[in-house]
Amino acid sequence: MSEELSPESQSLTVEARGHGWRVDHYLTRIFPNHSRGLFQRAIEQQGVLVNGLPVKASRRLRVNDRISVSLPKEADSSIAAEDLSIEVLFEDDHLAVINKPANMVTHPGKANYTGTLAAAVQFHFDRLSDMAGQLRPGIVHRLDRDTTGVIIIAKDNQVHHRLTKQFELREVEKEYRAIVRGVLDRESDYIRTHVKVHPKAHEKMIVCAPEEKSREAVTMYHVLTRFRGFTEVQLLPETGRTHQLRVHMQHLKHPIIADRLYAGHDRVLESDLSGQPGPPDEVPLIARQALHAYRIKLRHPVSDAVMEFKAPFPEDFQRTLQALHTYRSLG
Repeated sequence: MSEELSPESQSLTVEARGHGWRVDHYLTRIFPNHSRGLFQRAIEQQGVLVNGLPVKASRRLRVNDRISVSLPKEADSSIAAEDLSIEVLFEDDHLAVINKPANMVTHPGKANYTGTLAAAVQFHFDRLSDMAGQLRPGIVHRLDRDTTGVIIIAKDNQVHHRLTKQFELREVEKEYRAIVRGVLDRESDYIRTHVKVHPKAHEKMIVCAPEEKSREAVTMYHVLTRFRGFTEVQLLPETGRTHQLRVHMQHLKHPIIADRLYAGHDRVLESDLSGQPGPPDEVPLIARQALHAYRIKLRHPVSDAVMEFKAPFPEDFQRTLQALHTYRSLG
């Protein structure tokens, strides 16, 4: 049965890294907020044109191909606004910058229909883009549920498109801070791998050889502070793959601490660091992966001015660093 297509279309030009990809795979990678199935339905309804012509989902792309996309209209499934506390780092008429807290998913998904950042921004801002769909109002990019820090919100579709283009072209500079287990043997290194969904544990990603279902993932790291048995690192991702930083650090055998999926534990106690027994009801220093989106640098989508935003460390991250300085200092 035919679906009505949105009157709004988006246009993009295929870059060198997209040469040879299927058109449905490429669109899913460029617009990760939408499912491959949605793009396949759009293709069936001739809502995807390559160089002005309708194509099949299996069409292989070439560099500089021009793609125009009109997606099927979604049923009215907009999320209810929720009065949730969020820290606004910056706001103007075009965008907002939020310091996302831990234990908050970016947008609704399986088993997470309320308490999301999308619901919070729906409440706090009068106007938001809907380019990423009704369940993702204003959401330009995402952070994992328990990753804290800087996230950008677009207030209209034109702004959203311009910001998405910067992410797509890797023009956005992102800096994360993490605490990892073990002591890295280099001061800095460049990690370039491919990643894909774990074949058995589908909530996880794994490093793999290049293949059709994999995506290149690139991260630069720098050591900031060494402790006995732990390291504070600066992580600079060049790509934005799901769980990229978490899986990359696990790949180096230095997983981010308190990362349930990749480190095998979900909390760090003060007694773990001090070596002294703690009380029976000891409260964890941190009970989620110690990963914080610290800084983002981009061009303003309207004025083109270069802007940089930093999110202060959350209390649990600061508390853990302080305990490491107290009990595990090398000085």
